[in-house]
Amino acid sequence: MVEEKFEFTGKAKKNLFITIGVGIILVIIGIISLNMGGHGHEGHEAVAEGGHHAFHWTQRLFANLWINNVFFAGLAVIGVFFFAVQYAAQAGWSAGLKRIPLAFGAWLPIAAVLMLVVFFIAGHDIFHWTHHDLYDTSSEDYDSIIDGKGGYFYWPLHKGGFPLFFIARMVIFFGVWYVLFLKLKATAISEDVDGGTEKWYQMRKLSAIFLVFFAVSSSMSAWDWVMSIDTHWFSTMFGWYMFASWWVSGLALIALIVVLLKDKGYLSVVNANHLHDLGKFIFAFSIFWTYVWFSQFLLIYYANIPEESIYFVERWKNDHYAPYFFLNLFLNFFLPFLLLMTRDSKRHSRFMKVVTPIVIIGHWFDFYLMITPGTLKGNGGFGALEVGLMLIYAGAFIFVVLNQLSKSALVAKNHPMLEESLHHHI
Repeated sequence: MVEEKFEFTGKAKKNLFITIGVGIILVIIGIISLNMGGHGHEGHEAVAEGGHHAFHWTQRLFANLWINNVFFAGLAVIGVFFFAVQYAAQAGWSAGLKRIPLAFGAWLPIAAVLMLVVFFIAGHDIFHWTHHDLYDTSSEDYDSIIDGKGGYFYWPLHKGGFPLFFIARMVIFFGVWYVLFLKLKATAISEDVDGGTEKWYQMRKLSAIFLVFFAVSSSMSAWDWVMSIDTHWFSTMFGWYMFASWWVSGLALIALIVVLLKDKGYLSVVNANHLHDLGKFIFAFSIFWTYVWFSQFLLIYYANIPEESIYFVERWKNDHYAPYFFLNLFLNFFLPFLLLMTRDSKRHSRFMKVVTPIVIIGHWFDFYLMITPGTLKGNGGFGALEVGLMLIYAGAFIFVVLNQLSKSALVAKNHPMLEESLHHHI
């Protein structure tokens, strides 16, 4: 088999730089419009609803930085997760396209730095639990519920001080994810040289370790990075919920990149049958995401306990968020369900090029809904700032992924199951 090498052309780089540039311009326009009073009439509302000071445009910027940090960090680790699942399941069908999701992991160190920097700069604006007076029994702001959860953030240090346990988890999660990504990548590249089955067995072992660690760390990161924003509220399904959203987004991005590379003449080993499998994954897990969403929603709606239902009241009954609440369901369930229902739609790249961007943008809105109402209360909105930051992150993420893809062979030519992938038929 001829070795395929992806060339990251100057034109592709230029297009990504233009995307990032457009994003920067939109962010500037968004900040200017917010400063001119474009954020609405609820400037005082942040104080009334538990914030420590009146609304400022930086809070909206910080909230959006956090949305994109969490969303793109998720895409990065989900790429490695997809790669690991294929080895753990001893899957042969995906042998020709595994290098694409693996490349997502190159974003992990950037994601780690961005998460830490944004937390240290904007933690007080994003996370209510970071305010020290919530833990002071003599303060009028003392909150017994948050105080009871304080150990989860601050252990073993004094509550309200430095959140050592929280930061340690973040560093450990990213550290282990990245180390295992580097090991998997190095083993995959050495397989191209050595051949045989030894490297395959090594990757299967590494994949099993990664999957066990990911099972714990993905749920805990969901609690830390998103659920703790609404500190009083909790859901035992939230780890699954955020994983489902990350997973569907990752599958859609893998499929989109596969289709676009195929259009450019790459991935000769990939055919309509492989696309069909990716399409089935997106179809199935869009339904799984809806199942988790609905299960969480229905139990809380039916029980109607105020401290649980407030989470959905803030999103469903608030004029700022209600449209996105329904848009979320439309983009992430109804559209993929209807568009990917037929066999032919999953096998044609034209269809996949339409559905996959819808799913990716839809799940970005899912994260927007998870994070914005808890951080900004009634001061949230969607405009140039949100679109701009999304474009900056997306452009940078794709740049890193394509750059990673160009560094080694695009297809694992010595993968022991490549022959099975070449004859894959469904």
